[in-house]
Amino acid sequence: MATPTPAHPVDEVPPVRQLAAFGLQHVLAMYAGAVAVPLIVGGAMKLSSADLAYLITADLLVCGIATLIQCVGFWRFGVRLPIMQGCTFAAVSPMVLIGTTGGGLPAIYGSVIVAGLAIVLLAPVFGRLLRFFPPLVTGTVILIIGVSLLPVAGNWAAGGAGSKDFGEPKNLALAGFVLLVVLGVQRFAPVFLSRIAVLVGIVIGLAVAVPFGFTDFGGVGDADWLGISTPFHFGAPTFKASAIISMLVVALVTMTETTGDLIAVGEMTGRKVEPRSLADGLRADGLSTVLGGVFNTFPYTAYAQNVGLVGMTRVRSRWVVATAGGILVLLGLLPKLGAVVAAIPAPVLGGAGLVMFGTVAASGLRTLAQVDFKDNHNLTVVAVSVAVGMLPVGVPTVYAKFPDWFQTVMNSGISAGCLTAIVLNLLFNHLPSKAGSALPEADGLPVGGGEKGVEESREEVV
Repeated sequence: MATPTPAHPVDEVPPVRQLAAFGLQHVLAMYAGAVAVPLIVGGAMKLSSADLAYLITADLLVCGIATLIQCVGFWRFGVRLPIMQGCTFAAVSPMVLIGTTGGGLPAIYGSVIVAGLAIVLLAPVFGRLLRFFPPLVTGTVILIIGVSLLPVAGNWAAGGAGSKDFGEPKNLALAGFVLLVVLGVQRFAPVFLSRIAVLVGIVIGLAVAVPFGFTDFGGVGDADWLGISTPFHFGAPTFKASAIISMLVVALVTMTETTGDLIAVGEMTGRKVEPRSLADGLRADGLSTVLGGVFNTFPYTAYAQNVGLVGMTRVRSRWVVATAGGILVLLGLLPKLGAVVAAIPAPVLGGAGLVMFGTVAASGLRTLAQVDFKDNHNLTVVAVSVAVGMLPVGVPTVYAKFPDWFQTVMNSGISAGCLTAIVLNLLFNHLPSKAGSALPEADGLPVGGGEKGVEESREEVV
């Protein structure tokens, strides 16, 4: 009898106890970011505490459903890779503007539904653009994703942006302690524990934080046991042209970011993203965004922080992240559980985040190591793309005087850097060189600006 072909690591199903532990680890890595968007938008619109709580539970529920669609997939929806889905921060500013200038939540949800449908329709077009993402571009984008996330971990480590004790030495000490625990577990613990090093670090950090007064579980008692999101809770959606246009710009940004994340996870897991699978993943983004508009939440995208967790733990099973999606659904239906997770102090998450986000950046460097930087312009492509991508991260108000649509695109370091890398790669490596400008090789023969690794197929490079 022929031996059965072993399953790809992405399709392997670990034992139940491992699924639960690995899945919970992914939830803790993205939870703070997931609830931040409804908190920011609802706070800017001065919603009541009850409405804010409703937005958060609705968000967690749809986060879980969106993650399941992306990981498990059905028909042509879902990339079937370990990808966590969450609300995109690129939509925060436009949604605050829509919500506070007379449109309210119904106008936000109308524009979100249209944007989701647009993503579904545009997904095949983006799928065909995959050839413009050679290792030179993908490595640069992955590097930018990791570096642009590090300030998020820094804010958490310092106590959380806007907190009264931001930057207190005790916060940084707690974050440093969690970081040391994560590194110690990863280096010295048995294999299974080393793969849940982030979860172990967060649990031990929380155990240390409680007696020192870093957190308060008072909100757990106030939370309801059961919460169910109903469609159009805040009223029937309204469709305003200005709101729809701004949200369509956001849709293009999130599609660009998701493309970078999907390619990054594909390279980390050894399952290369093809044009068809990229389109399927973007189509799942669009469907999740439509569900967000129906169930009182916001646009969805792949979460880069969980990309780092996949690279760090080397756990490549999509069923692990699907389990995380199931946990999010439970948190959305049981607000009391969500309140427990929300009580984890920001410095604890910050210590773990430094490792995870740094791992994403290191993965980008590993991809760039496959690129030839000799006698060509590839170093310039990477240098300028990283610089443009880091500009809004280092100077958040740099584009404050520009039109809203421009800010929506360029205030995201990931989309700004990605677009720059694509354009510069086309400029230097695909357009014909002008006469006399060829770069000499060591033997004196002129060569163009092409690069080994750009022209090769991704299969050979990876």
